[in-house]
Amino acid sequence: MTILRSRDNPRIRRWRRLVTERQTRRRLGRAWLEGTRLVSAYLAAHGNPVALIVSAQALDSPEIAALVNDAGVAPTVVAPALFDALADTETPQGVAAEIEIPRATSILDDVEQCIFLEGVQDPGNLGAILRSAAAFDVHDAVLSGCVDPWAPKVLRAAMGAHFAMRIQETRTLPALLGQFDGRRICTVPYGGTPLHALDLRGRNAWVFGGEGQGVSDATAGTATTLARIPMADTTESLNVAVAASVCLYEAARQRRLKRQ
Repeated sequence: MTILRSRDNPRIRRWRRLVTERQTRRRLGRAWLEGTRLVSAYLAAHGNPVALIVSAQALDSPEIAALVNDAGVAPTVVAPALFDALADTETPQGVAAEIEIPRATSILDDVEQCIFLEGVQDPGNLGAILRSAAAFDVHDAVLSGCVDPWAPKVLRAAMGAHFAMRIQETRTLPALLGQFDGRRICTVPYGGTPLHALDLRGRNAWVFGGEGQGVSDATAGTATTLARIPMADTTESLNVAVAASVCLYEAARQRRLKRQ
């Protein structure tokens, strides 16, 4: 068995750039997945990765041995210290994959539920929003001015939600949002209709803005509905990921009631 040990190996250099550089991920159309949960989620949704990377130390793990068996590609075995240097986590599990980023396609013609995200810069927030969206049966997302959705920290926070969704990036979010012919709901801290008072059982596009600045005036201007989450007077606002989860849960709850 050949074990890669050199940091100067071309594959090692490329994988390190996939971990750290958005530009490289865009140029190559590839991303780095790390850990058993993410790799398993990808294999279940999309099949073979471009490459499966395993620490020599992890080969004795039954869980990782099962992943190697399911991956459909021969693993690239890396010296433990070199894998740790590649990894984006503090305590690496010893398995990662290089994958092709799914091609973005226009998603507005046939979509029932969608989220539009503007300027969400925190990887944990973006990942948490995608995770909540997938959990509440929203499988389409349009992003503008956000942190890279295929960055390792976003992928980990989303816990596999990427592989249950279509994710599109755009520089013209207001124009694209305006093409959605269902209800376009923008969340606001003041004014607007209380969330529980809205009928959310039809086609909805939810709009959430970034940390601090919120939704731009241009994007808010395309909304057909302004929604507010009622809160205690002592609380000014919610974290964007929390707000998105509350809204998407309420819409899912209402859709379930419709089906009963």
